Amino acid sequence: MTALPPCPECQSALTYEDRGMLTCPECGHEWSATAGDAAGEAESGGLVVRDANGTVLQDGDTVSIIKDLKARNSSDVVKVGTKVKNIKLVEGDHNIDCKVPGIGPMGLKSEYVKKVTE
Repeated sequence: MTALPPCPECQSALTYEDRGMLTCPECGHEWSATAGDAAGEAESGGLVVRDANGTVLQDGDTVSIIKDLKARNSSDVVKVGTKVKNIKLVEGDHNIDCKVPGIGPMGLKSEYVKKVTE
C-alpha cells in the first residue's frame, strides 16, 4: 500500500483517493493526485476551481446554472439554464463572483454550475 500525502490545508494524514482526486475527510479539501495539475495550479496562483462535471474553470469563463438557486434575503430565484458570463474565481465557500442576468452581483458555489463551451 502506498502512503498518500497529508492534506495541504489541515495536514491530516487521513487522506484517501477517489476518482483521481485526493480528499481529506476532516476538512473536505480536494486536490489532484496527479502531478499534471500542479502546472495548472501554478498558472492560476494555486486556486483550482472545478465545475459540477470536474472541468477546470478560469476567470472570464461562461457557465450555466444546473440547479434552481434562491437568492439570499430575496424572493428572486436563479433558474436552471441561466448563463452567466465573465465569471471571477475567488477563495472561499462561494468561489465564483459574477453578475447574474436579472438578479445582479452574486457569489456562486462551483458545484452548481457547468462550463459552457462557446
